Amino acid sequence: MTSITEKIIVVTGAGQGIGQGVARRFAREGCTVIVADINEKAGQETADSLQSLGGKGIYLPYDLFDQHGGDELIAETIDLYGQVDVLVNNAYPTGMTRAGPMENKSIEVYQKIMQAGFLAIVNIMNAALPHMKAKQNGRIINMCSLNGVNAHKYTAEYNSAKEALRAYSRTAAVEWMCHGITTNVICPGAMSEASKRFMEKEPEMMAELISQNPAGRMGDPEHDIGGAVLLLASDDAAYINGNTVFVDGGSHINGVNWSPGGSAK
Repeated sequence: MTSITEKIIVVTGAGQGIGQGVARRFAREGCTVIVADINEKAGQETADSLQSLGGKGIYLPYDLFDQHGGDELIAETIDLYGQVDVLVNNAYPTGMTRAGPMENKSIEVYQKIMQAGFLAIVNIMNAALPHMKAKQNGRIINMCSLNGVNAHKYTAEYNSAKEALRAYSRTAAVEWMCHGITTNVICPGAMSEASKRFMEKEPEMMAELISQNPAGRMGDPEHDIGGAVLLLASDDAAYINGNTVFVDGGSHINGVNWSPGGSAK
């Protein structure tokens, strides 16, 4: 991998879970990471921890429900460093998706999730575009989900937002590649904070999901997911564009039996 340490990396939702793991992986390569999160305490703690790993962390606030949050985050990054080279869109409002039949979900639920899970990412991608375009180089990595790809039941609003983002990402890959900007999607299978909460609520189902994974385990946010993100962010990945990369130990191959119990009734 060439010149990754010179890149300015923006990771949203980096205060915990997968985003934190990705930030830590970049830090181990000596990168400067913008830790963007709505939770100031968690975000600042993550940013402070990156120096001991060999990198540099800067916390900046980021709210998915602010329609101009992406504009502000990119503007602050440019003010600090004059560039944004890699944008990892990982943030998602934890606890907002509640398992249940799609016909029982109000239109307001869909509107909120589409804002946070899709429109906010459209905003920040469009905000980063002029700066990446000026350099004729950029990497965008968006976190989507097997829930959407495989149309898992009881999470229709989440599925829809993630699949809208996946379609938008592929379109950006087609339109922006001429500017040296690649856009790729990762569908992760990792023991994130959300996964831990799900395991507490649905221990039997989580055990079943893990048993169906060829790897026999959930991925590690830093080593497994972070490693894949690091590759896609590097100059070596300049010709990898418009892909959906399943970083899940192979569980996507035959799918998993996603059927939450009591929470969906």
